Amino acid sequence: MKEIIPKDAYGVFADNHDVALVDSRYVAQYFEKEHKTVLRNIDAILGVDSGFSPEFGRHNFVPISYKDQQNRKQRCYAITRDGFTALAMGFTGKKAAKFKELYIRRFNEMERFIRTLVLTRKEFPLLTENIKLLHDNPKPYHFSNECDMINRIVTGMSAKQFRQANGIEKGKSIRPYLNDAQIQLMETLQKVDIGLLVSVPDFEQRKRYLEWYKMKLEEKAVGEQTAA
Repeated sequence: MKEIIPKDAYGVFADNHDVALVDSRYVAQYFEKEHKTVLRNIDAILGVDSGFSPEFGRHNFVPISYKDQQNRKQRCYAITRDGFTALAMGFTGKKAAKFKELYIRRFNEMERFIRTLVLTRKEFPLLTENIKLLHDNPKPYHFSNECDMINRIVTGMSAKQFRQANGIEKGKSIRPYLNDAQIQLMETLQKVDIGLLVSVPDFEQRKRYLEWYKMKLEEKAVGEQTAA
């Protein structure tokens, strides 16, 4: 299964359909159970007499595999939030409650991360792909910092501030509300920032370069208008 956001320490990741999932092996580890026991619990949920519908099983427990220490292919599952909730209902005790809370929090964080990624992919597709290439385990701020920097340079405010100032619904793209010049500048700065991400690791230095580049573009435009 392709992971657009790699597994964290708890086995929570996002697939290429922008769905938050957890690897059943990690669930077994953190709830201090043998993986074969967790697999039996999942098989019970997927069974015809479980009370759960076949659709629920297909949508929330995705069969995947891994190689064990002897390089043998072994089965496991990628589990959605709803699947995890169904599975964890059978885990009882104070320690189990603690890990249920932990995983609920991790699913919330991953889903917020996915929403950030989906939005930035729409606004800055090239930049988003290159950030994923540069970071083995990208964090939400890797995307939001770069995108907010470009938004501030182009519009004078972050995307969140722009939405608030213009009465735009939360989470909605601001691109349709920009003029042609702003869109063109945003796309140009995105391409420049891709190169800077490799050559200039320091965020503040990249920001200064992009502000300088914007100034030069504006000076060039004024010069062309004067010449015309």
